[in-house]
Amino acid sequence: MTYLTHTIYEGTTVKFRVDRDVLAEAVAWTARSLPARPPVPVLAGVLLSAADDGTLTVSSFDYDVSARNEVPAAVSIGGVVVVQGQMLAQIAKSLPNKPVDVELEGTRLAITCGASRFVLHTMPTDDYPTLPEMPDAAGTVDAGAFNEAVLQVTTAAGRDETLPLLTGVRMEIEGERITLMATDRYRLALKELSWTPADTSISTVVLVRGKTLSDVAKSMTSAGTIDVSLQTDGGKQIIGFESGGRHTTSQLIEGDYPPVRRLFPDSTPTFAVAKTADLINSARRVALVAERNTPIRLTFTDGQVTLEAGQGDEAQASEVIEASLTGDEITTAFNPALFLEGLNAVGTENVRLGFTHPSKPVLLSGRNDGDEIEFGRFLYLLMPIRFAS
Repeated sequence: MTYLTHTIYEGTTVKFRVDRDVLAEAVAWTARSLPARPPVPVLAGVLLSAADDGTLTVSSFDYDVSARNEVPAAVSIGGVVVVQGQMLAQIAKSLPNKPVDVELEGTRLAITCGASRFVLHTMPTDDYPTLPEMPDAAGTVDAGAFNEAVLQVTTAAGRDETLPLLTGVRMEIEGERITLMATDRYRLALKELSWTPADTSISTVVLVRGKTLSDVAKSMTSAGTIDVSLQTDGGKQIIGFESGGRHTTSQLIEGDYPPVRRLFPDSTPTFAVAKTADLINSARRVALVAERNTPIRLTFTDGQVTLEAGQGDEAQASEVIEASLTGDEITTAFNPALFLEGLNAVGTENVRLGFTHPSKPVLLSGRNDGDEIEFGRFLYLLMPIRFAS
C-alpha cells in the first residue's frame, strides 16, 4: 500500500489566506474524526498542508480512520503544520465573517481575522503519521440513496465497543447491488441499493465501522455521488469514500460476522398495516409510563391495534389506533426504545408488521402499495419481550 507523505518545504514559514466559512467547515468536518482519547498527543492534532497550487488540505488520522478535506486558499508560502484540532475548530467557528490569514511564526501558528488574533502552539510534523492513499476505485453510489440506506441500517448497529464485530455494518457487494446489514443481537436491519461498480463482476463482503459509514452518509451529500474505493487483498484492508473534495479511509473490521440473514422469515402469514406516524406518536405517549426495561404491549385485532404499558400498582397507559390485520389476532411486546427507532427508520407513510408467532421477531417494513417485499425495501427485525399476562 502507498501513502501520502508530508511535503516538507524549505524555511520555517507557512502563510495563506482562506475564507472564514471554508476554513470553519473544513476543520469542523475533519476534527470529527479525532479520537476522544488519543494514545499519543499528536493524534489530537490536524495537519494543515498549504500547496502552491492554491489548495489547503486539512487532515486527521488515528491509524484506523483518516479524513482529508481539500479547499481553495490563497497560498503565499506553502508548507505543513500540525495544531490541536478541536481548539482550531472552535476558533474557526467563532471568527468574524472576514478573510482569515494564517501564518507560521517559529513554532507558533498565528490566526488573524479582522480584529481577532489567536496564536496556537504547533506539534512536530515529523511525529504525525503518514496518511493512507485512497484504495483502488470500486464504484460510485448516489449520495442521497446511500445516506438513506446507511442511516436506516446503522439504527440497529451495536454500540458496545467490547463487541467490535457488532458495531460494524456488513456490506455485501454483488455486481450492481449493495446490501447493508447491521445487528446488536436484539434487532436486525437490512437495506439494498443500486450502485455503479467499476467492474460489474465484483463480488465481495466487507465489514465497515458503523460510525464511519454514518459520518460519510451525513457529510458527503453535496456533490450528488460518492466514490467508493476498496483494498481487500494483502496487507491492511481499507475502504475509502470520496466526494466534493472530502476523502475518508477506514480500516475494515476483521472477523466472522454472525450468519444473521437467515433470521429473516420466508413469509409472515399474519401481518398488520398502520400509519407510521400514528403508531410512532401513540407508542411515544404510551411509553411514558414504561419503567426501565419494561415493554409496551401491542394487541392487534380486526381494524385496530391497542398499545399498553404498565400494570398492577404502576402507572398505566393505553391507546387505540387504526390498523388493518390479515391473519389471526396477536399480542406481543417490545422494548419501546428499539421499537420506536425501527419505526422512525422505516421512512414510509405506512408500516407493515409481519408475524410468524407472538414469541418470534416481528418484521417491520415500509409499505406503500402491495404486500410483496421488493428490492430496496428497508427491513427491521425486532425481538419481542416476554410480559406478564
